[in-house]
This record gives sequence, C-alpha cells and structure tokens, in this order.
Amino acid sequence: MAATWFKSLHINKRKTIAQTLADRTDYAENPEKTNKGKLVIGYACDPRCADEQFLLSKSEYLKNTGLDQGKRNVLAYHIRQSFKPGEITPEEAQKIGYDLAMRWTKGKHAFIVAVHNDRAHIHCHIIYNSTTLDCLSKFKDFKRSAYAVRRLSDIICAEHGLSIITEPKSRKGDNYGKWIGNNKKLSFTKLIKNKVDEILPSCTTFDELLYTLQESGFIVDDTGKHITLCAPGQKRPTRLNTLKGNYTEEAIRERLVLKRNIYTGSSSGSHIHVSLLVDIQEKIREGKGPGYEQWAKIFNLKQAAKTLIYLQENGIDSYEDLKKKSSSASGEFSALTAKIKGIETRQKEISELQKYIGQYSKTRDTYTAYKASGWSREFYDKHSADIILNRAAKKHFDSIRSKKLPSIRTLKEEYATLNTEKKKLYSDYNDLKQNSRSLSIAKGNADRILGIKPEMQTRDSSYTQQRDDSLDK
Repeated sequence: MAATWFKSLHINKRKTIAQTLADRTDYAENPEKTNKGKLVIGYACDPRCADEQFLLSKSEYLKNTGLDQGKRNVLAYHIRQSFKPGEITPEEAQKIGYDLAMRWTKGKHAFIVAVHNDRAHIHCHIIYNSTTLDCLSKFKDFKRSAYAVRRLSDIICAEHGLSIITEPKSRKGDNYGKWIGNNKKLSFTKLIKNKVDEILPSCTTFDELLYTLQESGFIVDDTGKHITLCAPGQKRPTRLNTLKGNYTEEAIRERLVLKRNIYTGSSSGSHIHVSLLVDIQEKIREGKGPGYEQWAKIFNLKQAAKTLIYLQENGIDSYEDLKKKSSSASGEFSALTAKIKGIETRQKEISELQKYIGQYSKTRDTYTAYKASGWSREFYDKHSADIILNRAAKKHFDSIRSKKLPSIRTLKEEYATLNTEKKKLYSDYNDLKQNSRSLSIAKGNADRILGIKPEMQTRDSSYTQQRDDSLDK
C-alpha cells in the first residue's frame, strides 16, 4: 500500500486561474523529476497543455451553467501516492497511479499522472480537473473524501502486493499507519473473506473457486463432511460454514449463480459448467504442499464427468465434431467482438466530430473578427478561449482530411443507427462468449483425458478416428 495525500486546488493569491493551473501541472511534469517527461501520462487531455485544456473546460462550464463560485471555486484536485523505496519501478507506479485516478474519477474527469523518481521513494502526482468532460458539472467533494481516496489507493496497492508506508503525522498527532489500524495484520478469517471476494468474479463454479484458492496458496480440504480452508501461515484450518453471512458454502454458491445469471442475461443453455483439468504432475513439480495431489485427482474426476455430460447434452459424439464446434464458436465470438469494436470506434469518431463542428460553429464569428483585427494581441487576450477552440476544431478537420463535413443531423442519424445495431449484437454477446468458453474448456479436457498434445493435432485422419473411438467409449 502507498501513503496517499489528497488536496483541493484553489486560486493562488495574486495569481490568475491560468497561472495557478500552470504552476501545479508544471511542477508535476518537471522533466528533471519525470525522466525527461517519459513518466507523464494523461487521460482525456494532452499532458503538455493540460492546464490550458482545464481552463477551456471551465470557460465552457461557465457558459453552460452560469455558475461562478469566485474564490471558493475549486480548480482541480491533487493526489499524491508515495511508495516504499525499492519496492516498485517508476513504470509500475505510473500504472497504479493511472488506475487510481480512473477508478476515483470514474473516467468523467481529465487528469494527468506524473511519476517522480528523483528521490529514494518513488511517488505519483495525480492532478484531475474539477470540471467534468461534458462541462456540465463539477466533482462533488464530500466529507472524508481524503479518507476514501486513501482507502481506494490501499485496495489497489494491496492487489499488487505492496506494503504499508507510514504517512507524515496528522494534526491529531497520529500517523497514517496508526490511523488505519496500527499496521496490524489482518486476521486469517478476514484474509479468507477478502480472497473469496477477489477471485469470485472470475469464477463460474464452486469447484473452480476452490481450485483458484488452492492456486493462490490456500490449503483447501473438501474430502470430509465440512470444507475447511487454511490461509498462508495459518496453522489451524477454518471451517467454511463458520465464516457466516456471504461466505458459507451455500451463500458462495448462490453468489456464483447470481453472477452467472447476470452475465448470461438468461437461464437458457446447458446447466453443466465445466472447468479445466489440473496438470497434477506439473503443479507438484512447482512445489505444491501435502494434500494437493489428492485434492487435484478428485477435482479432475469431477470435471472429467462434467465434460462428458456436457458433450452428451450438446450432441457432440466425436472428437472431430468437438474440435470443429470449438473452432467455429471461437471464430463466431471473435467476429462479433470485432464488429462491436468497429461500431464503438466509429461512434467515438462521430462524437468527436460533432463536438468539433459545434465548437467551430460557436467560435467562427469570433475568429473572423480576430483575423479582421489584424491578429490584435488585445483582442486575443479578451477572446483567447474561443480562438483556441476554433483552432482546435480546424486542426481536427484537417486531421480527418474530409473535403466536405457532414451535417450534425446526418451524424446523429448515423450514431443512432449504429447504436441500434450494437444493441442487437450485444444481445448475442454473452451467450456466444459462454458457449465459446465452454467448448474451449471441454476440448482442453478431452485433450488431457486422451493424452493429446498440441503437436499431435496435425496428424492423419486414421489417428483422428482412433481418438474418436476412445471418446465414444
């Protein structure tokens, strides 16, 4: 976990809004601290002129809402993450900082992330615009928001296995480490619950969840009357049903079913969900602990049985048929995904073009007057926001190299048509994804059961017939 600091930025004394924003972004992007700017990244803005883009958004916000808070106006927010020396690289810190900024702003605010590596402890400076991307609202700061962003930072850093760093002392005399709990280790019960919450979204069956726990270093015993778990370092096992609430076996199974229904959008299709078989010998060579082999054998027997039932339910009676259906399902899902991505890319282009056409239309008269003034500096100072917007729109038009720009109405109609098409495609997306995944796993299990290696896939048809006969048996 990183030590995290959060602050709102107001207009500095005896300085303008533009100067205040420039001071903060210039400090964060200092080339001497950011490896000549290589450790600076932006979202929805160009880091090189982020302060100007923030300023323009505030001008648009004022035009749209008519709200001016004066000295109480928050221009931006500043988050700083500091990491333990020697524990992280600047590139990793940049990814973590970007993830924090994206989760915290929910992608609704432009921001920059600048990593400073000029000191022993690598640290991130995140500065995000208080005004939303649509220039219609502002970030709603709330009570204990500093605490909330610290907690989010802690969660993200914990996901990367980083340790706790003590913050500078607060006004109450307690440092950050004491404030979050005197650096005490989590109980084994809490570790188990946290791990279940972490891996459950990626699991489709209860057996797969138990297997993933085992892969994460937990000792799982499901051979007796009750399932027990041991977290790394735990001596006495914890019975699963003693966790109560959302963590009993029954509750976890219900959570998995609910999640699956949400993902698939329906209850149609096969009720058998297959997980990939475990390569027992490979895992043992990796140093898995006592009891793993017995658990893995039982797990593989269950999944082999489920695989055969799945094949029967789906009318697959030969290996060649399974291979063809798996390949076809994978290709169909890939084609659908490519179509959706193509539509979303085009919709993004349309949105950009609509924005710039509107921007150009609103500022055209101002730019014409600026040109007629002989490029007057005084005129520019008074109307700089509109002039910059006009130039940005022209630059975008030049980049798309279109001889004639379409009308806003035409673009809206095209966007609506694409949206309807995308909704139709998404109605099949989850079913195709699940079908492709199930067939792929079933084929992988069949390969493992029959001892088929990838290089054996190209052998002649007589060998293929032998495999089909084995599968039929």
